[in-house]
Amino acid sequence: MAEDVPRRRPTLDEVAELAGVSRSVASRALNDAPHVSRAKREAVRQAVRRLGYVPNPTARALATRQTGAAALVVSGEDPSIFADPFFAQVLVGALAALEEADLHLTLCLAASDRGRKRVEELFRSRGADGVMLMALRENDPLTRMAEEATMPVVFGGRPVGAVPRWFVDVDNVGGAREATEHLIARGRTRVATICGRLDTEVGRARYRGYRDAMLAAGLEPLPPQEGDFTERSGAAAMAALLAGHPGLDGVFAANDNMGAGALRTLRAAGRAVPADVAVVGFDDLAVAEVADPPLTTVHQPIQAVGREMARMLVALVNGEDPTPLILPTRLVVRSSA
Repeated sequence: MAEDVPRRRPTLDEVAELAGVSRSVASRALNDAPHVSRAKREAVRQAVRRLGYVPNPTARALATRQTGAAALVVSGEDPSIFADPFFAQVLVGALAALEEADLHLTLCLAASDRGRKRVEELFRSRGADGVMLMALRENDPLTRMAEEATMPVVFGGRPVGAVPRWFVDVDNVGGAREATEHLIARGRTRVATICGRLDTEVGRARYRGYRDAMLAAGLEPLPPQEGDFTERSGAAAMAALLAGHPGLDGVFAANDNMGAGALRTLRAAGRAVPADVAVVGFDDLAVAEVADPPLTTVHQPIQAVGREMARMLVALVNGEDPTPLILPTRLVVRSSA
């Protein structure tokens, strides 16, 4: 009597062939990875049942290192930054896209030594399937970490002096130029700017847009008065501008929070807006609508920034190579200019 020959174990390639999918899709379906259609998942399940395929647990662990999580890392120290209307809208957009992909979101702050060590460990241990980075400053250690990372990294905005492979940004230069051109078209000739932090690319880009518009109109740009994107810093910057340039008749504030602060200082100084000084902001946050007077501003699609960052990250996790995005802006005219 012939000896029983041990039955050969079916392979993943055979499962994929029977299911009519690629080997990678079969692997992702078996490991419950995102972005596999219901029909393909079911085809893989049926092939597994028909062939009696049993995944090797060790091989499975090695084959997929997916954690089911994405991380949003912000170069800041104060957790309340996530309650800021700008970051809150970014989160809304990112969460919507990650929900579609079955990924949950981890939030990290990384300006302190402790925070940076935590992020470094995240990169080293591959504690997430991918990372989205925002609010980077000049010479930020996070930029180096991202360059050395072995996991997908998407930048929200661009770091100073670098163009990463994958990023989502808005047309900061064009939006700031349009804001300043609007002030000039209203007959303003002594236009100042409250710029954002100049150790960030967004701060520099919006200052470049202001400067380009002034020079194109044959006007002399005033030295920028720097703020940190908060209302308090906008109020202080506006006071400094009035002290140094009492004859100014227009102000471009590089975000709506600083614009609202500028309006508060102008009101306290007895300057009518827009009769004496016209003001334009940037972002189109709710604060712009409720300001006194309502703030003319540059609308940027903030939720879309978060959504497209997350979609780009999901595409990278799934082995695709998406194209960087620069989203358009548009002017929203209200009563302040």
